[in-house]
Formats: sequence, structure tokens, C-alpha cells
Amino acid sequence: MSLPKKSLWAIAIILLILIADQILKIWVKTHMTLYANDYRITNWFIIRFVENNGMAMGIELNGGKLFLTIFRIIASGAIARYLYLLIKRNFSFSYILFVSMIFAGAVGNIFDSVFYGVIFSESTPVNVASLFPPEGGYGTWLHGRVVDMFYFPLFSFTWPKWIPFIGGTGFEFFRYIFNLADASISVGIIVIILFYRKTLLSFEKKVIET
Repeated sequence: MSLPKKSLWAIAIILLILIADQILKIWVKTHMTLYANDYRITNWFIIRFVENNGMAMGIELNGGKLFLTIFRIIASGAIARYLYLLIKRNFSFSYILFVSMIFAGAVGNIFDSVFYGVIFSESTPVNVASLFPPEGGYGTWLHGRVVDMFYFPLFSFTWPKWIPFIGGTGFEFFRYIFNLADASISVGIIVIILFYRKTLLSFEKKVIET
């Protein structure tokens, strides 16, 4: 595949993921109350609206919200530069595809962090948020909360009481709630680690040689 085509496909993939991610988040934010009304697709696939100030998969980070947002922006800039070099040096399209997925997912969550505090009213267990409320948003620039909604409680059980420390406690797989951007990042990283380690090393070699 030629370089212009790889560039166009990378842009198309990024835009597709970003648009789908934001449409889904905006719909959830403006149609669901926080933590309260689940949409049960199946017993193991539930749409549950949560927000978080932290990392992917609903993992909270105590404090440092502004730092985390700025770090995400810097990291996304580095990924964008890396993606540009991959295309310029004519790496395989499949590898560019998965790096594009990581970049799109990172930017999708950055959008929440940068803008959502300003453009949305507060979501609560009893009130649905509104877009561009006349009284202003629930926060400030760079302090928005990331919207998550995919919940896959595939199975759960209670650990036997004889097991030290965790005996008698419950276990649920998969308990984390995440969004499309998180899924895009995770799939991209996992596939690259499993199948493209040589490609990573070859990029480093080309950088050293140049």
C-alpha cells in the first residue's frame, strides 16, 4: 500500500473511532442517570453509566486531575509523532492500524477531560445531564470526567474461606467499566505486544541508524 493511502486509512480509522466514541458518550451522558438506570443487553453485557477522574477501565486516581490531563495530551502528541514516522518510513499497514487505534482512544478520553466539565451539566443518580447548559458546566477546562459505560460481569464467585486474606470475599470477572476509547487502546496495545514486538525493535533500529 502506498504512503498516501496509508495516511488516509490511518486518518479514517482515527476519525471513525473518535466519532463513534463521542456519539456513544454524549448519548449516555444525555439519556442516563449516573449509576442508576442500567440497560441490560444480556446477563453479562450491561450498559452502566459511570464517570471517573482517573485512568482507563474506571480506575480512579486520587488528586492530580490536571496533571493527568496534561500527561495524556503530551503522550498523545508523542503517539502522533510516532504514527507519522511509521507512515513516513513505510511500515506495514496492519501495524499502523493498531497504533492508530491507540492514538484514537487516547484522544477520545482527552476530549472528555478537556471539554466535558465545560459543556455538560452535572450528572447525578436522579438527574440526566444536559449539553451546553445556560448556567454553565459542572467543572472547568481540563477537569472533565471521563464517561464509561461498558460492563461485562461474565461470572462471579466467592473465594473459599480457607484461602488466606481473600477467603470469603467475592470475585467478579470482569468488574471494570470502560468505554470505546479504552477498548481501542487496550486492543491496540495487546495486539502489538503479542504480534509486533519485532516491528517495535525494527523501528528502534531505524531510529538509531538515522
